[in-house]
Amino acid sequence: MSAPPLAGPRPRTVRVLAGRWLRPRTALALTVVLAAAAALLPVASAAASEPCGGGLRVPGAAYQERACLRDLTTTGTLVSGHTDPADWAGLTAKDLPVPSGVPGTQLDGYFPDSSTSNDNHGWNHDAQFVIRLPDRWNGGLVVAGTPGNRGQYANDRALADWVLAKGYAYAATDKGNTGLTFFRDGRRPGDAVAEWNQRLTQLTRAARAVVAQRYHRPPTRTLATGMSNGGYLVRWQLENHPELYDGGVDWEGTLWRADGPNLMTFLPPVLRHYPVYAAGGSGAGAARAALHRAGLPAGSEYLWPYHHRVYWDLTQRIYREELDPGFDGVTEAGTPYCAPGSGPGCDADYAYADRPDEVRRAVSRIALTGRIGKPLITLHGTHDVLLPPARTSDVYAQLVRSAGRGHLFRYYRVADGTHTDALFDAFPDRVRPLAPCHRAAFTAMEAWTGAGVRPPSSRTLPRPAPEGLLERCPLR
Repeated sequence: MSAPPLAGPRPRTVRVLAGRWLRPRTALALTVVLAAAAALLPVASAAASEPCGGGLRVPGAAYQERACLRDLTTTGTLVSGHTDPADWAGLTAKDLPVPSGVPGTQLDGYFPDSSTSNDNHGWNHDAQFVIRLPDRWNGGLVVAGTPGNRGQYANDRALADWVLAKGYAYAATDKGNTGLTFFRDGRRPGDAVAEWNQRLTQLTRAARAVVAQRYHRPPTRTLATGMSNGGYLVRWQLENHPELYDGGVDWEGTLWRADGPNLMTFLPPVLRHYPVYAAGGSGAGAARAALHRAGLPAGSEYLWPYHHRVYWDLTQRIYREELDPGFDGVTEAGTPYCAPGSGPGCDADYAYADRPDEVRRAVSRIALTGRIGKPLITLHGTHDVLLPPARTSDVYAQLVRSAGRGHLFRYYRVADGTHTDALFDAFPDRVRPLAPCHRAAFTAMEAWTGAGVRPPSSRTLPRPAPEGLLERCPLR
C-alpha cells in the first residue's frame, strides 16, 4: 500500500520559481525542496519554467496546463515546482541514483470528477494527472497509478525519473481519490477502489493520444508499471484491457480476492497477536508463531515495530471502511489500536469469513483473476510485512498459472526486500532495496516485448554482496 500521507496541520504554501503553488506537506518534504534548490541556484532562474506553445490537448480533460521544462526529472521539477515531494516521501532510499537533464513538455490537469481530496496546485480536485513528453523520445509510453493513497507525483523519484531518462513519455494519475479518507468517495462499498482502475484506463487512452499529437505518431510500446496499489492496477489493466498495453511490471501489487486472501483476512490476526508478542512474557512465543501463520515472514521481526506504528492498524481500518463500512456502524474507519474484545467494531476482532455476502460482493468488484492478456513481471520482497508475499504475490502467481497464462508471466521474489525502500536507510545490513530490481525487470520487459527475448525463469533473487545494492539487481 506504501507509506500513508502524514496527517496534521499543513505548512504555509510557498511560491516556487515557476510561479506555481506547491504544498510541501511535511517538514521532510520542505527540507528536500530547499536543499535541491540550493544545489541548483547557480543555474536556476525564472526561465526554468516557461509557458509552452503548441496545441497539445488531453482528450477528456476538464482542465490542463502546459509548461516547457529544462528538466522533467525531479532534479529539475523540485526547483520548477512541477512535482510535490510530499507525494513521494519515504518511497525510495536516499542514495538512489537520480538522473537529470531531460528537457521536454509537462502537462498537468484533471479529468471531470466530483470528489475533492487532492489539493495539489490548490485545485482541490481529484482525477489529477501528469503527462511528461521528453524532447528526445524513444517511441515508448509508460503509464502508472500511484501507491497507497498518494497524489499523481508519487512515482516521480522511484519510477518516472529513470524511464524519462531512457526517453519514454510518462503519464501518471492520482487514481481519482487520495488521502486517508479516500473511502468517502463513491456511493457503494468498493466504488473508490474501482475508480482507480477506471482512471488508469482513462489516462492510458488519453496519454496515447497526446503522444501521437506531440510526436506525430502513436507510441510503438506502451508499458504499465507501479508499486503496491499501483502494482495492483498493472495486474488489473493487463487482465481487463490488454489491448492498451504491450506489457507491465508490477512492484509488490496488492491482491484482492472475494474469498481471500486479502488485506481483511491477514491483517486482523496481525493486530490481535502483535501486542502480545511485543509485550514479551509467556505468551510471546505463541503470538510470534501466530504472526508467522498470518503470513509475516520468519526473520522479518526487526520490521514489525515500525509497521505496527505506521501501517497495520491504519491500513486495516481504512480499507475495511471502504469495503465493509457496516462493521463499525456509524463510526468512520474504526477505533485506532483498539484491544481485542474491547467492544463491537474493533478491527482487531474482524473476521472476514463471518461477514455478510455483500462484503464479498464488494470485494469481487475489484478482484483479480490472473487472466492476464499481455506479458507481466511481478517483483516482491521476501520481507514485505505489509503485503506478505505468501498472502499476495505468491497467490497471484498461482492464479496466473491456473488461468493458463504462465507463459506470459515471470515472478521474482527479492530476498530481504521490504515494502518501501526507505527502510533500507534504517536497516542497510538487513533490507535490500527493490528499485534496482524494478529497473532490471523493466529492462527485461523491454527485451521481451521488443525483441521477443524471454526473461529468466521465475525465481528468488538472492541477496548479493553489499556493494552496489542501489545500482544493480541481476535477474539470473
